[in-house]
Amino acid sequence: MWLGFLLGMLGMTVGIFIGLNMPLVLPQAYAKFLSVAALAALDSVFGGIRAAMEDHFDNSIFLSGFFSNALLAAGLAYTGERLGIDLYLAAVVAFGVRLFQNLAIIRRHILKKSYHKKENTH
Repeated sequence: MWLGFLLGMLGMTVGIFIGLNMPLVLPQAYAKFLSVAALAALDSVFGGIRAAMEDHFDNSIFLSGFFSNALLAAGLAYTGERLGIDLYLAAVVAFGVRLFQNLAIIRRHILKKSYHKKENTH
């Protein structure tokens, strides 16, 4: 499990480094679409980390959730733009809540694991 986590962290670090050093400018019109798609992707990543820590990670569920969440969020943003309302905010709120819930569960899992490890050493 830790090898996968370390490889994921390495990939994320390399991706962030490349992304920050690549001179790519996107039009302002795509800001809503990209923001909700990135938030949906982050939600899927944190859900995958949570599932891996709970030992029930399934790659097909992760990949299907990753792409379907991003497409649903972008679809909401597009539909809202066509209707003239900020419908993308519904996706931002939903994915934001799930993101913080997954992060809280991951944090509790790590703290519980370190507490039990410390308790067994004494």
